[in-house]
Amino acid sequence: MATIRDIAELAGVSPATVSRVLNYDPQISVSLATKHKIFQAAEELNYTKHKKNNKTETTVLRLVQWYDAEEELADLYYLAIRLGIEKKAEELNIQIKRESLADLTTLKTAGTIALGKFDTEQIKKISEVDENLLFVDYDATSNGFDSLVVDFNQSVDSVIDHFVGAGHDKIAILSGLEFTKQTHQPIDDPRLTAFEQKMRRLKLYNHAFVIQAEFSVEAGKTATTTFLQQQTELPTALFASSDALAIGAMQAIQDYGLKIPEDIAIIGFNDVSVAKYVSPTLSTVKVETEWMGELAVTTILELAKERAPVPRKIMLGTKLVLRDSTK
Repeated sequence: MATIRDIAELAGVSPATVSRVLNYDPQISVSLATKHKIFQAAEELNYTKHKKNNKTETTVLRLVQWYDAEEELADLYYLAIRLGIEKKAEELNIQIKRESLADLTTLKTAGTIALGKFDTEQIKKISEVDENLLFVDYDATSNGFDSLVVDFNQSVDSVIDHFVGAGHDKIAILSGLEFTKQTHQPIDDPRLTAFEQKMRRLKLYNHAFVIQAEFSVEAGKTATTTFLQQQTELPTALFASSDALAIGAMQAIQDYGLKIPEDIAIIGFNDVSVAKYVSPTLSTVKVETEWMGELAVTTILELAKERAPVPRKIMLGTKLVLRDSTK
């Protein structure tokens, strides 16, 4: 694991600044650019080294993201996948052309990777500039396009099975709220759906233990603070739909005077680099974001060679990583 000093050296800032930024200290005043350097350095130092292909010909792939630079820092999940895409492209001597939905060009590419959540109109708009299209972290198979997604049912099952095995029967969820960009349509959190189904089967579901917030540390902290103030009976375990939400919940719980994991055990989702640096270190569901990005590149190149008769959905498993927030 990279140290705070390693990250500071790569980002060109002091170790103290790195520590405060990675712990989402609300009192620190640094620029968005500095935060971006720190978070990107933390992610990059977790990556394996790639060998660059020495081929002289260059293939071009288009990358369309639904998050802007500021939103990427609110929840590092998409940043981590993007870096995986860029690292694999560098290894294969592929040029990545990043474009926004508002500035799509007619540039001829070997294919387009669409990273994030998109509504029907946005999908139509992207498909008009490129027929070879792969959606990452969004299931667009019903729209006729290949998709690379996470197996949320398996992920949530592993979390609940661990909590129940540890003796917890009062389990809460801090679910993520998301909306499409253009039409602001709500996007269902598949982790919440899986959580409710599993908990109902176990006869442990309690609707009062469902908390919702947008995917950021600040929103997670605010929602959890309100929940703690309003509930007479508190859960002994909490699952958050992202590490950013989990870190916000940890801050709220500690500010409320409760201990983690003695009073409330916490498990997040994604295992972004920051999970190892917060206190206590965060137990989380590890999504292989680097490999997910790499797989997106190799898959779109494969699709460019031969079109399949039907869209395919590639589903990735996860693994539970236990740290101090559950021990």
